[in-house]
Amino acid sequence: MLSAKMEDYLKAIYELQRESEEPVATSHIAELLDVTPPTATSMMETLADRGLVEREKYKGVRLTPEGETVALEVVRHHRLLETYLTEELGYDWAAVHDEADRLEHHISEEFERRVAEMLDDPTVDPHGDPIPTDALDPVDESSGTTLAECAEGDTVVVRRVRDRDPDELAYLDDAGLTPGTELVVEEVAPIGMVTVALADGDQSVSVPDAVARTIFVGTGEEPTESASEPA
Repeated sequence: MLSAKMEDYLKAIYELQRESEEPVATSHIAELLDVTPPTATSMMETLADRGLVEREKYKGVRLTPEGETVALEVVRHHRLLETYLTEELGYDWAAVHDEADRLEHHISEEFERRVAEMLDDPTVDPHGDPIPTDALDPVDESSGTTLAECAEGDTVVVRRVRDRDPDELAYLDDAGLTPGTELVVEEVAPIGMVTVALADGDQSVSVPDAVARTIFVGTGEEPTESASEPA
């Protein structure tokens, strides 16, 4: 049986793998989990011995098929819990990430099944991240284009946002920049600000470039299915 800490590492590798096709550097894992590089290296040795990661000398690690299956189960728990907390318990979408982190290792498969059934088997969580099915098949984790990469005049729909910074999420919620929202890019300023107009009203919002890089968008023709509307 794996410990919660081992599962945390596997989920971290999974999240970092979606950002690059290269092996995941131990230093990046350590930074994400707020541990020292030697601590992360020691855990990589343990996970490699368990057949859950493959190590490439001087490059980093990749999940093995077995390691990916474990990671997908933890991710499914996490994203279902985020959806449940938002939809059924009234949590703000800015607060659910840390709460789900605490709970994801401790729910039974029966609890998971009942939550999914209650929520009508959602396919995405409140932040737009895809929820793996109960079969734990790989999901498309490609994030696509960020708002920071758009040009003036583009009309786009918010697809997903990064969920790790509660202050940024609260800011986006107040501004109305949530999954499913259609935007028109009004201005991309050289000072690092992107101004957008919400297509369903007259409101314009300016966001710093650093925040715009956490907002992933697509065209209006793409599906806009969402698990819930953020509180």
